Amino acid sequence: MSYEYKVVPAPVRGLKAKGLKGPEAKFANALEAKMNELAAEGWEFQRTETLPNEERSGLTSSTTTYRSIMVFRRRRKDDISAFEPRALEDPKVAELPAPAPVEASEEHADTSAESNGSTDTLETSDGSSDDIDAAISTALKKRAEGQAKS
Repeated sequence: MSYEYKVVPAPVRGLKAKGLKGPEAKFANALEAKMNELAAEGWEFQRTETLPNEERSGLTSSTTTYRSIMVFRRRRKDDISAFEPRALEDPKVAELPAPAPVEASEEHADTSAESNGSTDTLETSDGSSDDIDAAISTALKKRAEGQAKS
C-alpha cells in the first residue's frame, strides 16, 4: 500500500473549553482538537516525535532547539492496491418477478429486423415493439421446444 504523510507542529498552548480546568486538560484538548481536525480530512494519527532543529542565532552562531511534531498518514488516492472489486447485488432485483414471455413467431422475428433495418427493437405479431433480447430469447425457447419434441 502507498501512503502520503503529513507532519504538523504539536500545539504548544492549551485550548480552553467549557468545564476544563488546569493546563494539562487544556493541552490535551488542543491535541484532541488538532487530531480530530485532521481525521475529518482522512488523516490517521501515527505518532508524535521530538526532533532537533538547528537555528541561526546572531550572525555567526547557531543553537539547537527541539520541536515536537505530530505525524499523520492516509492512503494515497491513486493507490490501486486498496481496490477490492465486488459484485453489485441489489436485494430488490432478486425479488422482481420474471419478465413475461413475448409472443412472437420465429419467422416474424427474422423478417421484422431485416425489413426495417432496426437492430434495437423488433415488432411482435401484435404490432408492438419489444426489446430485441426478449424476442430472441422467446425465439430460442420455441426452437428448443421444437427440437425436444422431435
